[in-house]
Amino acid sequence: MNTIKVGIVGYGLSGETFHTPLIQSIEGMDILKIVSRNADKVKRKLPDTEVVSSIEDLLSDERIDLVVITTPNSTHYSYAKQSLLAGKHVVVEKPFVIQKEEAQDLIETASGQNKMLSVFHNRRWDNDFLTVKNCIESGVMGEIYQYEAHFDRYRPEVRERWREQSGPGAGMLYDLGAHLIDQALYLFGNPISVYGDVFAQRAGSVVDDYFHIILNYGKMRAILHSGSIVRSSGPKFQVHGSKGSFIKFGLDSQEDALRQGKKPGSPGWGSDQEQWYGKLTTEIGEQEITKKLETIPGSYETFYQGIFQSITDQAPVPVSASEAMNTIKVIELAKKSSLEQRTVLFE
Repeated sequence: MNTIKVGIVGYGLSGETFHTPLIQSIEGMDILKIVSRNADKVKRKLPDTEVVSSIEDLLSDERIDLVVITTPNSTHYSYAKQSLLAGKHVVVEKPFVIQKEEAQDLIETASGQNKMLSVFHNRRWDNDFLTVKNCIESGVMGEIYQYEAHFDRYRPEVRERWREQSGPGAGMLYDLGAHLIDQALYLFGNPISVYGDVFAQRAGSVVDDYFHIILNYGKMRAILHSGSIVRSSGPKFQVHGSKGSFIKFGLDSQEDALRQGKKPGSPGWGSDQEQWYGKLTTEIGEQEITKKLETIPGSYETFYQGIFQSITDQAPVPVSASEAMNTIKVIELAKKSSLEQRTVLFE
């Protein structure tokens, strides 16, 4: 298979801004069809791409090898199942699904159909996270005792969008929480236990817009936090080990670049401003040294490079469905912990 023919289900923020330009940046991937109710919107950017009105129209096309699902969270399971049973490889926007049992069923279905199944946890390729990961794996901070990651925003008013309306898969924990949890599990594996404080903090909010999660790794703790009423954010990452600490402010630049119409390969793609470089503090002899670390460039396109290689060369998927299932499990356990006001075991 020299060219992978792609069909995208949904052309909202995720489909238009993230998936489409990243797929277009990969040689050997061709977007053939898009399921959307707004053909004019699609045609403005993709005049040669066919727009269809239903997923059935897309799945009936034998030319399509890969289906990318970018629709609201509550549809992920049913659309992914339909696509796999139609003999397609599948990428699902995060969060994978709503319930762990749905994830397990999709994993078994993909195996039975001998098809690739992956989840778009793109923030594994954020520039700040890549830098944190490198610092941890290099051993420069020694044994890690505390990892803290924030995804805070200042959005005091509830918006009219599905993520902030009552329903399965809505709320901050499934949205931003999925990113932070996936990053922590990618670094440290599955935790011993989960503590969660999850609730609706803003006036008029009907879904969770605040969470504070603590993952127990024995002597180490991973703290994951998000709030919607944070006008001035603190560090995005704080990592503390036996030999040093790494503190990083600021956000990865790729989302803003994509919103501005830029694509991988554009000047400065994935780079960080020097003012946001993280600070590493270690001890040399008896002297404490703090220095700036240049941020490793981000690369969201790496995900789809991995998808291409997985389909064409049977390489490992960039994000396995089993890993994504564990993220859903932590979300469920954090909600259970918050409801019952207790720490719950992962296994």
